[in-house]
Amino acid sequence: MSIPAFGLGTFRLKDQVVIDAVRTALELGYRVIDTAQIYGNEAEIGQAIAESGVPRSELFITTKIWVDHFAADKLIPSLRDSLVKLRTDHVDLTLIHWPSPKGAVAVSEFMGALAEAKALGLTRQIGVSNFTRDLMQQAIDVVGAGEIATNQVELHPYLQNRAVAAFASTHGIQVTSYMTLAYGKVINDPVIARIAERHQATTAQVTLAWAMQLGYAVIPSSTRRANLASNLKATSLRLSDADMADIAALDRGERLTSPASIAPVWD
Repeated sequence: MSIPAFGLGTFRLKDQVVIDAVRTALELGYRVIDTAQIYGNEAEIGQAIAESGVPRSELFITTKIWVDHFAADKLIPSLRDSLVKLRTDHVDLTLIHWPSPKGAVAVSEFMGALAEAKALGLTRQIGVSNFTRDLMQQAIDVVGAGEIATNQVELHPYLQNRAVAAFASTHGIQVTSYMTLAYGKVINDPVIARIAERHQATTAQVTLAWAMQLGYAVIPSSTRRANLASNLKATSLRLSDADMADIAALDRGERLTSPASIAPVWD
């Protein structure tokens, strides 16, 4: 199985806002929904999906295990709780959201528990998020590279994370880019604006297309119908080699999220 290239992210979306965003996205044709235990919106997403009438078989749902639930006796029960909230008997992808803070729970313990969750049919695929090359290797040592569907990492024109992406690619692990629009900072970038003008596209569309053209999956979020519809059009935009090179040159190692309590030592 593979990770779909385009979906809806739900970070920071809560209550009726996330219900409306998911409902609108599904109406527009989105079929991939990305959430996490720590987002506090799984129940609302489950409600929106149930009320949408879209068959479960058409959807690809991702959730992420929070660091408090990494212990072998907690991970699977926490995932079962997520399934209840999401109103489904399985998710399509379950990720370890962040590395265990200060290595409190060994990689072998939580990856082993995650593999068990897959064996039980609670999730169809498993993966990791915010993992460095060293942490990916540790995960590979436990379950094998073929069992790790993706590493979801911050990746955008200003932080292209090439070392991690190359390591993942070498081991057949797909990269999922989160914050692809850099919290909106790329929207006004003059280089991307010139590319967008040439293609009669938006800067968001260009940036999302850039990431997908590199082989990454993207999960942009929005609460506005117009933006949700516009972002979806990125799936049909093709950039030239020159466009790709211009965006590649924007990399400046600008990391926008690195919570001190849980972030690893980055590559």
